[in-house]
Amino acid sequence: MELLLVSDTHVPARARSLPGELLERIAAADVVVHAGDWTDTATLDLFEERAARLVAVHGNNDGPELRARLPGTARAELDGLRLGVVHETGPARGREERCAALHPGLDVLVFGHSHIPWDTTAEGGMRLLNPGSPTDRRRQPYCTYMTARIEAGSLVAVELHRLPPRH
Repeated sequence: MELLLVSDTHVPARARSLPGELLERIAAADVVVHAGDWTDTATLDLFEERAARLVAVHGNNDGPELRARLPGTARAELDGLRLGVVHETGPARGREERCAALHPGLDVLVFGHSHIPWDTTAEGGMRLLNPGSPTDRRRQPYCTYMTARIEAGSLVAVELHRLPPRH
């Protein structure tokens, strides 16, 4: 099962549109995971139209319309993998311990908010992933997203993708 992990799209505030490479990946993935901060309903509509399956949450920059359509926390079992999605996890220091305590029973927790790619494993084995942002790199050298694959109930082939600079 092929996954696309994305967060913090911030359209149209940070970019007029999503990168073409990302749009292609939405349609190619078996499951698309979005960790919030859409900022407009048109982007959610686009993901819902193109994704075979969407697991998504709202973020702190999402208004009432998005909050009405999306939960603050999502969980899904994908081929035996227990996946959770949230927008914000708090400061980097202590993140693994805090998330393991707040989200027990998960194999993977996908989050966003910081726009900083993150890939660590908490004691007990829960993997924490932040795909960064495909539209707003902030202090990072590149805009990013992630792909991964699930095989036999395990997450494999996690890859961070760097997008070319926008002109």
